[in-house]
Amino acid sequence: MTGQQVQVRRIYEPPASTDGRRVLVDRLWPRGMSKVRAELYEWCRDVAPSTELRQWYGHDPAKFDEFARRYRAELGEPPAAEAFAGLAELVRQGPVTLLTAARDAEISEATVLQRLLTG
Repeated sequence: MTGQQVQVRRIYEPPASTDGRRVLVDRLWPRGMSKVRAELYEWCRDVAPSTELRQWYGHDPAKFDEFARRYRAELGEPPAAEAFAGLAELVRQGPVTLLTAARDAEISEATVLQRLLTG
C-alpha cells in the first residue's frame, strides 16, 4: 500500500478524478450533503470512532494524540475491526479517498485511518 492510494478529504470538497473509491468514514451523515452530491462508493459507519470517543475528543487539537491512541484500540474490537479489514481490502484493489465532515481533516479519524492503511 502506498500513500498515493489513500487520500483524506473533506466530503464538502467536490469529487476529483483522482479520488478512486470515495468512502465516508464518519458515523453521522454530514449536514447539508446529499447522497447524490457525495458520490460515495460506501459509507463505512462501523469504522468510525464510538460516540463516546468522538464526544470526548471534540476535535480539540491538544487531544489528537490521545484520540488516535484510543481510536486505534477501538479499531481492534468488533464491529470496527471487520470494517477496517474491509477498508484495507479496498485499498489493495486501488485508490481510496477517505471522506470526513470534520472541519480540519488533518486531526480527524480519516487521518488516523490513512496512517494505519499506509503504514
